[in-house]
Amino acid sequence: MPFDFKKEYKELYLPKEKPAIVTVPAMHFIAVRGKGDPNEPGGAYQDAVGVLYAVAYTIKMSKKGGRRIEGYFDYVVPPLEGFWQQAGVQGVDYTRKEDFEWISCIRLPDFVTREDLNWAAEEAARKKKIDTSAAEFLTLEEGLCVQCLHVGPYDTEPATVENMHLFADKQGFEPDFSDGRRHHEIYLSDPRKAAPEKWKTVIRHPVRKR
Repeated sequence: MPFDFKKEYKELYLPKEKPAIVTVPAMHFIAVRGKGDPNEPGGAYQDAVGVLYAVAYTIKMSKKGGRRIEGYFDYVVPPLEGFWQQAGVQGVDYTRKEDFEWISCIRLPDFVTREDLNWAAEEAARKKKIDTSAAEFLTLEEGLCVQCLHVGPYDTEPATVENMHLFADKQGFEPDFSDGRRHHEIYLSDPRKAAPEKWKTVIRHPVRKR
């Protein structure tokens, strides 16, 4: 059976609809950075997602081509994730989507190196006839965070975020946002296939001991 990050790391990918404090280890990602409203048709965010999946599946399917990646094992491509921020805002303001600064990404298995990613980006560009030059190898260690599963449309996330912060405050934690520690979302549902009220999104915020 292919390795499935969601099943192997349930604490990080399949949390409950009740806030919890977690410590998130360092991970490697394919990432594309950008700005603007993610809902803009044909916008930068939509293009970024296309690049991420093209590169991610090129790496996954390398086993069938000429590239032999050392340490390769079969796996399920992890879900799409996003790190979000806005200038002058602690967390995010959902009414100002045009001001988003985002890093859209997909987790990489640890066997993937920067060189492997560069190869996959070039290969995806050649085969798909797209510009993959924005794809980068990103390593992040989120550390101490509060997280919760949100079920429903993205625009109803503020209520879940408020519950997360109330929980963290009662546990003696406070928000710890910075350029390197952003509002984080992991998208467990395909919005093209599921009704908005059934969308599942992991929301994660950085915290520190008060």
